[in-house]
Amino acid sequence: ALINNSALDNCVFLGVEEKNSLYEDGDICVKGAIICILYKYSCTMTFAIKEINQRSDLLPHLKLGYHIRDSCDDIPVALRALLSFNSSNLGCAAVYRTVSPVIIGDASSGISMALLRSLGSFRIPLVSYFASCSCLSDQREFPTFMRTMPSDAFQIRALARLVSYFGWTWVGVIGVESDYARFAIQLFLQESVQYGVCAAYTHFYPVTLSQQALDKLLNMASSKVIINFSGESEMQGILKEIGRWNITGLQWIASEAWATATLLWEKFGDLLTGTLGFAIRRADVIPGLEEHLTSLRPSDIHKSGFLAEFWEETFNCRLNGSVNSHSHGVGNYLDRLPCKGTESLDDVYSPYSDVTQLRVSYNVYKAVYLVAHALQDMSDCKGGKGPFSNGTCADPKHFKPWQLIHYLRRANFSALGEEVNFDQNGDPIAYYDLVNWQRSPDGSLHLVKVGFYDASSPAGYSLVINDSVIQWPASRSVCSDSCPPGSRVARRKGEPICCFDCVPCAEGEVSNETDSLECTRCSEDTWPNRARDLCIPKTIEYLSYHELMGIMLCVVSVLGACISLSILAIFFTYKDTPLVRANNMELSFLLLVFLAVCFLVGLLFIGEPSDWLCRIRYPAFGISFALCISCLLAKTAVVLMAFRSTLPGSNVMKWFGPNQQRASILLGTAVQVIICLIWLLTSPPHANNNTDYHSATIIMECVTGSEVCFWCVLGYIGILACMCFLMAFLARKLPDNFNEAKFITFSMLIFFAVWITFIPVYVSTAGKYTVAVHIFAILASAFGLLFCIFAPKCYIIILKPEKNSKKHIMQRGPTDRDKQPFTLTFTPMVNLETPVHLSCMSLDCGSVWMKLPQA
Repeated sequence: ALINNSALDNCVFLGVEEKNSLYEDGDICVKGAIICILYKYSCTMTFAIKEINQRSDLLPHLKLGYHIRDSCDDIPVALRALLSFNSSNLGCAAVYRTVSPVIIGDASSGISMALLRSLGSFRIPLVSYFASCSCLSDQREFPTFMRTMPSDAFQIRALARLVSYFGWTWVGVIGVESDYARFAIQLFLQESVQYGVCAAYTHFYPVTLSQQALDKLLNMASSKVIINFSGESEMQGILKEIGRWNITGLQWIASEAWATATLLWEKFGDLLTGTLGFAIRRADVIPGLEEHLTSLRPSDIHKSGFLAEFWEETFNCRLNGSVNSHSHGVGNYLDRLPCKGTESLDDVYSPYSDVTQLRVSYNVYKAVYLVAHALQDMSDCKGGKGPFSNGTCADPKHFKPWQLIHYLRRANFSALGEEVNFDQNGDPIAYYDLVNWQRSPDGSLHLVKVGFYDASSPAGYSLVINDSVIQWPASRSVCSDSCPPGSRVARRKGEPICCFDCVPCAEGEVSNETDSLECTRCSEDTWPNRARDLCIPKTIEYLSYHELMGIMLCVVSVLGACISLSILAIFFTYKDTPLVRANNMELSFLLLVFLAVCFLVGLLFIGEPSDWLCRIRYPAFGISFALCISCLLAKTAVVLMAFRSTLPGSNVMKWFGPNQQRASILLGTAVQVIICLIWLLTSPPHANNNTDYHSATIIMECVTGSEVCFWCVLGYIGILACMCFLMAFLARKLPDNFNEAKFITFSMLIFFAVWITFIPVYVSTAGKYTVAVHIFAILASAFGLLFCIFAPKCYIIILKPEKNSKKHIMQRGPTDRDKQPFTLTFTPMVNLETPVHLSCMSLDCGSVWMKLPQA
């Protein structure tokens, strides 16, 4: 049940009053719970309060008091001490005015949790200077908790990064049986997975170490690297047993609870050399603190049981009239010599007066200043703009504890040059020093800062380590050897994650780190080297003018064009001979020009592809062949129509005169031009970098864009060729002194053979070979047309000039058809000036469209 604050004012403490306390009156009484052996922290708290009271810029109208009691690191003692704060008879006016406004303490996470659960109903804020358990960050369970000590969640991230940094993937994780260790180990096991670190074993040992517990712990030790979440006292028992077993070479990783426990070095220095641990942030100096600590004089020691016990322990003496057996046997205590009363802290070394490692003390200092700045913010509140109901403010001298929580959470101040602020869980921004335990020349412990962890830094830069100054006790500890670059870690089923096999990276992937969990795929324009640890630029492939195949195709293309033009020159030279005149000279000239163009079109397919080149080569190919086949079609049509006009007086040839022949060529080519224009306007060809065929090579190629248009271009050429072949086939048996039909038929058969073969080969090849196949098909079909049609004519013109005469052309032998002679008189419409009278053996009279002299 909730207990209201007015009822607490009348509470009376039942029991023996605790005398071991420090007290000073003030307007606001800050309560402190300090472990009895850490008197230095109590003095740091009183020093900070006195410093604040002397300042004019911080709480100028308020005086802070304090009431510090001994918790002795024990939950019942701590609860007893804190509950007695509100029923003390020491006369602190603030005690009677209100419930304790704020408590600074305790150092232990377990005790802090117990205090929060017990006093949570009173909503009293508790500010811890050393409780680091991440469980305390749960604001739903502990809404009044704050601390100047970073949460273990940050320390665990730092530890996981640390062991991963040094390649320790096989580590032992142990801890004392406590909330602190349980939560820490649980977090470490979760965090370490992402770094490839696994636990060789985990073990919790009791606070009071038994021989059986020690034996069990040491029998489990299969790793040379051990992380220990415990306090200084538990660590002493473990180290003592390790020394007895003569176990050496262990690499200890210390949690912040004992990372700077210098007292362990005095007995176990040989076992702890090389220890690494994260220590909380250190203040280089707190001005005036050393003088405050050493100002204690013998006359002050009777003011508190704290001081008396501290004095006796420091100087190993016994105060007159004192019987203090705390932490010592009575007999041993009585054997001490009486204190002289002239002792001085300046004459002895004591951890109490050592200000070289101001870590926990610095946290105490910041905790006091946190309360002071929260009170200052409360004092600066203006009516009507306050954070509470109806804009009200809290009275700095008469406020409720829950009102102070509001200001504590929003505090933002500077302490000794460090910006102090808190997250939504009441945790400060984490910063740890990475310290290495090293032996000084005189044998003493030297805590060397070898790095740091800053949680506010960007990911990947939070941990900074200077390897060169670290002193090591042991080698690395792994379950499996590291995987070299070029491979990745493959987990073994049923085994810890640090036990693995090394698998080479897959094709197209690399890893350039040791123990890489994954291989990284190279970019589109790079490919792994042979070791698969580096991505190198891919080989670029295209049919080049500089390679043998490109040179050969280029030479053949130019040669074909030259042969075509040479034949054109021969025909032009012999244009007046009967043979040239008998072969439709104009169409022959056009055909030779178009064939030369077809040969030269092959050159467009060689060289590095570009968008403009791709958009030229395919239309040029389609249109040039359409011109050639259209010319052949016109020549064949002339032959067929001339010899099929068998009826006397037929004038069908007047519809296929020179103008009509030219028009037929233009019409046949225009259809192809239209197809190419549609292609270029809708989805034109373009250059593309292809990596699908061979991943290590970038094939620079021309993509057709629209496959439909590409095959329409080929299909239209095929249609023209089929028409030409059909007409030539029909005219193949016409009089054969000089009948082109049979040659055109044969050339079309070669043309079909080439392009029918081209289609499957073109589809099945890739890269420059596809281009080479295309060029070969162009050249082969062009050479087929050129040689089949013009080679016989050139043979007669050059080598058999006697056959290039009217008489030879007019001669014709009998056929098996109707051999009855008859006289045919007609007037052909093609290139004839006068009617011709021929005596033929049948209706198949050949070469009648020659421009003959008048008979």
